[in-house]
Amino acid sequence: MKGLYCKLGETAAEAKFVIQETNVPSALGSNQVKVQVKACALSPLDIKLHGDLKLQTDLVPVGREVVGIVLQVGPKVTFFQPDDEVVGILPLDTEMSGLCDAVVINEHDLVQKPEKLSWVEAAGAIRDGLRAYTALHTLARMASGHTLLVLDGASPLGVLAIQLAHYHGVKVLASALSSEDQKFLEELRPSVGVRESLVARVIGVWDAKVDLVDSCLEETGGLGVDIVMDSGVSLHEEEPEARRLLPYKHDIITLLGVGGHWVTTEQNLQLDPPDSRSLFLKAASLSFLNEEVWGASSARQGRYLHIMKDIVEKLSTGTLRPQLEDPVPLYDAIVSMEMVQKKQVRKRLVIQL
Repeated sequence: MKGLYCKLGETAAEAKFVIQETNVPSALGSNQVKVQVKACALSPLDIKLHGDLKLQTDLVPVGREVVGIVLQVGPKVTFFQPDDEVVGILPLDTEMSGLCDAVVINEHDLVQKPEKLSWVEAAGAIRDGLRAYTALHTLARMASGHTLLVLDGASPLGVLAIQLAHYHGVKVLASALSSEDQKFLEELRPSVGVRESLVARVIGVWDAKVDLVDSCLEETGGLGVDIVMDSGVSLHEEEPEARRLLPYKHDIITLLGVGGHWVTTEQNLQLDPPDSRSLFLKAASLSFLNEEVWGASSARQGRYLHIMKDIVEKLSTGTLRPQLEDPVPLYDAIVSMEMVQKKQVRKRLVIQL
């Protein structure tokens, strides 16, 4: 069968995506499950992370968020049986692409898919749901009454974070990177027919007249927000155009309230002594969002599965409603993944026909 892989070059820019023949192991391990893949989500591939963890091979599997039907189970599998519908995330060190017809995965990386939940929604939201939970619950300790700022609120992660925070009684502010994103966020509702908006204030940073810090301080009566979840940070003046709408670290620290939490996705963030001093004076904290740590220790396995189960349950009840584009067939996977990797689109879904 065929799967999608990344053929590495000398630099990340030279990486190419290829369809490659691959084989599924005929014999399953004790706790392994063979799953017929129905849909797979394509998210940006972190090539540097693979290198840091010494996982580099000539071909890196692409497409780890999968949903499908159990075909076969190993002798010690207790959670699943054939014909169960499941959703999960292939581990970082997997050798199989999620775009194969079937994959072999440990039972502890899967959860049951509720019957009412579609294949596309399950695959498209499981990873961003995990990231939202990790950021808001595990790292920021979100609680009712807090004020949250979601930067790039119209992104797949941003939408789920907004919905999750609103469900828990958190006041949400969100930034929009374009006029289209701003309109989308202003019209975002908890459910059909409800007039109340999910976002208390949408801050259109695409408009040069709008100041992110002033808007947040005005909305909070000068106190600042309790939690900031960014989508990257502008590190210097000469940023590429795609990153020019990202906030500077000083701006984020300024709009953060006393005892606040800043959750960042910026891997290369560096704090100067004045920045650290400002955080100290506010007794504020900084956390790095890396959802891959859930697979780094078996001690976190139970909590990881609990989060995954809660995500699919909230997806099935409509509490979480991802905004997804129409899925594409397998023959469009290479072009779609190239667009995702270059950030020309935020996410793509491939459906197995």
